[in-house]
Amino acid sequence: MTRVLVVHHDVDVADIEAEDLRRAGYEVQECAGPIGGSPCPVLRGEPCWQVEWADALVYDAWATGDGRSALIDDLRDLYPDKPVVLTSNGLMLDWVRTEGSHQVTPAPGPVDRSGLSAAVEAAVAVARVPAAGPYRPKGLPVPGHMPRW
Repeated sequence: MTRVLVVHHDVDVADIEAEDLRRAGYEVQECAGPIGGSPCPVLRGEPCWQVEWADALVYDAWATGDGRSALIDDLRDLYPDKPVVLTSNGLMLDWVRTEGSHQVTPAPGPVDRSGLSAAVEAAVAVARVPAAGPYRPKGLPVPGHMPRW
């Protein structure tokens, strides 16, 4: 069973995403991220036990509260091989990278259970492919072709 960590600044949205993933067959833990009250070890350059537990990560683009890339950049530096799905309640931010060492799998807009599951599966599939080139499962949008702010 694939283990997924859901990190979202809004606990209600995190609960919905986590429940959708559980119903899709994933084992899920939740974290409020840096704005959740406790210090985030990732932002201090330290490992996080919840990230290490997970096979895949679902992060809200606004998890730091300011929409900046610092958390995701630090996360990708610490865990370059960990698949990351980046959600956003609207358009993706202009700093989102879909290739390279800070690559994430974007999931913009309101995501339902099938969309979130598909994004997690795509991220896991991309993480398994050697560095020879990007892999996108059929039927998923090419992340580079989406509107951004």
